[in-house]
Amino acid sequence: MTKIGIQGDLGSFSEEAANDFVKRHDLADVKLEYLISSKRVLEAVEDRSVDYGIFAIENSQGGVVIESIEALAAHRCDIVEMFHILIHQNLLALPGMTVGEIKSIHSHQQALRQCREYLEEKFKDTPQLEEADTAESARLLHTGKLPKTSAVIANKNCAKLYELDILEPQIEDMKNNITLFIAIKVLS
Repeated sequence: MTKIGIQGDLGSFSEEAANDFVKRHDLADVKLEYLISSKRVLEAVEDRSVDYGIFAIENSQGGVVIESIEALAAHRCDIVEMFHILIHQNLLALPGMTVGEIKSIHSHQQALRQCREYLEEKFKDTPQLEEADTAESARLLHTGKLPKTSAVIANKNCAKLYELDILEPQIEDMKNNITLFIAIKVLS
């Protein structure tokens, strides 16, 4: 079995990137490990608890993913491949909530950056709170660990997975919003 550690939770863009990597490399019998942070992905590759690691490096709108660069500086690995995927951010909330009832917005720092103009226009005075991962923020809302009046910015897959409504789809500021992902393995 091939184990792939990813920076993200179930439904994350990193999961989407990992599935793309698996398909392009024709890998079979794969298990994804949802490690949330790039630091944990690199640690898992180093200690050989996963065969590959996949995480985001840079986004066309949000810029460099700081946590990934810091993690790369602290760990050693071989780069297998760098590749892009198209990112569509969505505003998600608990069923029945409306845009006007939202009191806070939660997501990964990168997602908040990618939707900066949208947030400024629609939620200028609403607190924007950073979470470890876009999909993790959706899971936290679903499990009641975020206030019911919260919304999250995440992949549309999170709506079905975490029983959330898509209040507004594709809220990213740049319509050609791409993220560069990196696939790594243990240093040979």
